[in-house]
Amino acid sequence: MPNRRGTYELYYWPSIQGRGEFIRLALEDARARYVDVAREPGGMRAMQKLLAGDLGAGTSPTPFAPPFLRHGRLVIAQTSTILAYLAPRLGLEPKGEAGRWAAQQHQLTLADWVAEAHDTHHPIGVGLYYDEQRSEAKRRSAEFIAERIPKFLGYFERILKRSPGRQKWLIGRSCSYPDLSLFQLVAGLHYAFPQAFARAVRKAPNVRDLAERVAKRPNIAAYLASPRRLPFSEDGIFRHYPELDNGRAKR
Repeated sequence: MPNRRGTYELYYWPSIQGRGEFIRLALEDARARYVDVAREPGGMRAMQKLLAGDLGAGTSPTPFAPPFLRHGRLVIAQTSTILAYLAPRLGLEPKGEAGRWAAQQHQLTLADWVAEAHDTHHPIGVGLYYDEQRSEAKRRSAEFIAERIPKFLGYFERILKRSPGRQKWLIGRSCSYPDLSLFQLVAGLHYAFPQAFARAVRKAPNVRDLAERVAKRPNIAAYLASPRRLPFSEDGIFRHYPELDNGRAKR
């Protein structure tokens, strides 16, 4: 598949939101020109070719796994790194050096939260089926609900409380890329743990308000209503298994 000059090429699995969704949200919010390569004819073959190290001219290292982004001769992997690259080009980066580093810090903290959410249903190994680790998943999910969700929510709630202005954002007075990612985490956890997360997020009204405002941003709202937004499913990071939604949120 030839590289389209001036167009961002996102490489990710074609049937799930996964970690690629954090990048899609940034591209969609900015109405950037991009191609979701693996969803196009021949796209999976093109993605496997790059994963095999056939990057053509340039000095980019071979990606370990999707998602990765191709822009001109650059091939960039890792969700947080891709977003840091895109942010100044899409108008989603805070002003000043302190703001840039704060955005990266928040994104990496969100990446930790994503990994822990994934491990609730695959606590033993990603190569095993869920049914092969069901009892361990119940135990891991109970701890995640009781301890980890409140810890992460509490952290971001404190950050937002200190934010200036009537509309609270993680950094400064405008939306930046970690705000979009926090929205995705809230949406994913509502799907995965509808009862437990609904209880927990009541104690984080600023996080809840931020997620609602992101969903109403015109370009995001249009994206969420379009077929480009894949549904959550039991093949992605956030999976809903009713038996895992029984833990009690920490009081």
